[in-house]
Amino acid sequence: MLLIPAIDLKDGRCVRLRQGRMDDETVFSDDPVEMAGRWVRAGARRLHLVDLNGAFAGEPVNGEAIRGIAAAYPDLPIQVGGGIRDEATIDAYLQAGVSFCIIGTQAVKEPELVGRACRAFPGQIMVGLDAKDGQIAINGWAEITPHRVDELAKRFEGDGVAAIIYTDIGRDGMLNGPNVEATSALVRAVNTPVIASGGITTIADIRLLAEAADCGIVGAITGRAIYEGTLDFTAGQQLADRLRADDD
Repeated sequence: MLLIPAIDLKDGRCVRLRQGRMDDETVFSDDPVEMAGRWVRAGARRLHLVDLNGAFAGEPVNGEAIRGIAAAYPDLPIQVGGGIRDEATIDAYLQAGVSFCIIGTQAVKEPELVGRACRAFPGQIMVGLDAKDGQIAINGWAEITPHRVDELAKRFEGDGVAAIIYTDIGRDGMLNGPNVEATSALVRAVNTPVIASGGITTIADIRLLAEAADCGIVGAITGRAIYEGTLDFTAGQQLADRLRADDD
């Protein structure tokens, strides 16, 4: 299981929000490229970048910072979400060196976009499904929809997405542990790789997710915990690798 540091970008700075609220932020750095380097030096094998302003604006806002990170670490797989609403935006990010683009809100509003993008950019499209109590949230989590996570996941699996990123928004940024049960249930519902997100707090959480990885959890995104020090990133990745080696 791959442990993936999150770099959330707002107004060109690295921040973390509590449950997606733009007015409840903690600023961790004014230098996104340096922050990326911190996690690379700690052993990160992939980065998860989110354009928070873009998620609300519906178009890229922190593209300069994202391009800067991609240019600084051209051999590092980078996945980007936030404000991706069309194929032109996807193409621009991929041309800049991003490895994967994550379609979130627009996947719910315009599900046909996912199919078109998967055909145009095979193997490079992920879908972000953010949910509360199993219901999909969109527009920076400001709106809860009637759509169920498992139903949309099955649809996008048919489109050929590279992975589904599942976030329990009730856990995100709250440091109270991941929703392993809901994530595992999604994994059982689809064959597409699932990346867990939200609530990862301690090394014990990594163990829980890694032990569930046999059913298809291929990665775990972590943010506030590694910034505030409740989780040592290097130790977490080493544990996940060791548990995988033991299974093999």
